[in-house]
Amino acid sequence: MTRAVLSLGSNLGDRLAHLSSAVSAFGDSVLLVSGVYETPPWGDAEQPAYLNAVLLAEDPAATPYDWLERARAAERAAGRTRDPRRRFGPRTLDVDVVAVWADGDEPVLSDDPELTLPHPRAHLRAFVLRPWIDIQPYGRLPGHGWLTDLLNTGPAADDALDLRPRPDLTIESTA
Repeated sequence: MTRAVLSLGSNLGDRLAHLSSAVSAFGDSVLLVSGVYETPPWGDAEQPAYLNAVLLAEDPAATPYDWLERARAAERAAGRTRDPRRRFGPRTLDVDVVAVWADGDEPVLSDDPELTLPHPRAHLRAFVLRPWIDIQPYGRLPGHGWLTDLLNTGPAADDALDLRPRPDLTIESTA
């Protein structure tokens, strides 16, 4: 049994529809979906604002690499193209595997460049931490600590001030 936290982001086209399509792509494995947040671009300020959310999914047969392949398939379905010259550029959909747990609560750790777990920059990103807190208020990022501590006193604290909750926008899970 594996459980995964995945971060969703979109800043091109119908941003909410892209986030919704990602949730739909994970189908019955989706347990919870966070609220939607609007955030300024991260890493490259010369682009539109993002909508971000986080989902928690579970699948008894999925490996960490299965979660990665599902994430990439959702991105492809949303028309994601990667510009190798612009690492943090605009995108129709970005789905990151943030953390995976196997056999209950045992975090999966990986330093594979293809799939580093937990995500190596999740603790720096308020747009990951804040929505994750929506669905797991007492959650912990493996190797980094409590989500609330990371968001309120860690390196992501300054960026947290720029997050804007969007209660007018909701993503429905099909599960």
